Amino acid sequence: MGSSSTEVSTIVKNWREHPPASYSLKIHSFSQFENSIASSDDKYQSRLFSSGGYKWRLIVYPNGNEEDNGSGFISMYVEIDSESLMVFTPPTEIFAELRFFVYNKKENKYFTIQDVEVKRFNALKTVWGLQQIIECVTFNNPDNGYIFEGGQCEFGVDVIVAPPLTNWEILSFTEKHSDPKFSWAIKNFSTLKENVMTSDIFQWEERNGGVLKLYPKGDSRVDGKWLSIFLYLADCDKPKADEKIFVQANIRVLYPLESNHKKVPIDDWYTEQTPAWGWARFLSLDELRKVYLDKQDELKVEVEFKVVSATKYSPII
Repeated sequence: MGSSSTEVSTIVKNWREHPPASYSLKIHSFSQFENSIASSDDKYQSRLFSSGGYKWRLIVYPNGNEEDNGSGFISMYVEIDSESLMVFTPPTEIFAELRFFVYNKKENKYFTIQDVEVKRFNALKTVWGLQQIIECVTFNNPDNGYIFEGGQCEFGVDVIVAPPLTNWEILSFTEKHSDPKFSWAIKNFSTLKENVMTSDIFQWEERNGGVLKLYPKGDSRVDGKWLSIFLYLADCDKPKADEKIFVQANIRVLYPLESNHKKVPIDDWYTEQTPAWGWARFLSLDELRKVYLDKQDELKVEVEFKVVSATKYSPII
């Protein structure tokens, strides 16, 4: 069974009323225009014009560029001035979208045609364009409206220079941490009078730290029958406006005798609006007193980090 592929065209044709924004070439006698380019490789090169901070020329082949399979068509190109490429060392590359125009008096609109692929101009490739804009037979027939009032016509181009990339972000995920675990022992748990307790700040990477907040009598949002635990990022590491940090970690209340610990995972994004994640109903206080306190009335809590994201971005807003 054979295979086949369909080539998708990137050429888009349209009509619009608005004239070209970068450059327009108006000709009062197309027949004389054709005669005049016989001694210049059958093409006409416009004077330099500016667009996007660089200088360009519009090139028109009224009888087609035979060397580029344009015979029998109007061919149009844009050439960047070589001096524009030498502004930087080493010579720069410029990316631009090209949209070509031919005015039609009958429609009172501009026929537009473009290759939607952005073109890369550099020292090795200074010219880009389209070899088959309009068939010469169609263009030369005054009834079609491209030539009007005794031989007038108009060509044009929009050169839309893509600015350099200035807005970007790089998102990475760290899976190996120098010190991924933090253990916290709370003594005399049964006699605690505090409504909330905060651990010391712990670091799992040079730039990342956090704290645990524990509510021995339950968060105010629950009925006082649950142990509540939340993981906060340290103040210096909290996301700023429009930032976010992904954290994947496990929080455990340790079982004193064996490895049957109470474990609940965190798998969430921290933001300025959501600086903490955790559980108001992490563990019932009845179960905690029966199972998870050791003989010294000590409760041990542990957090272990698995994945933490980091984002580099520009510009800093």
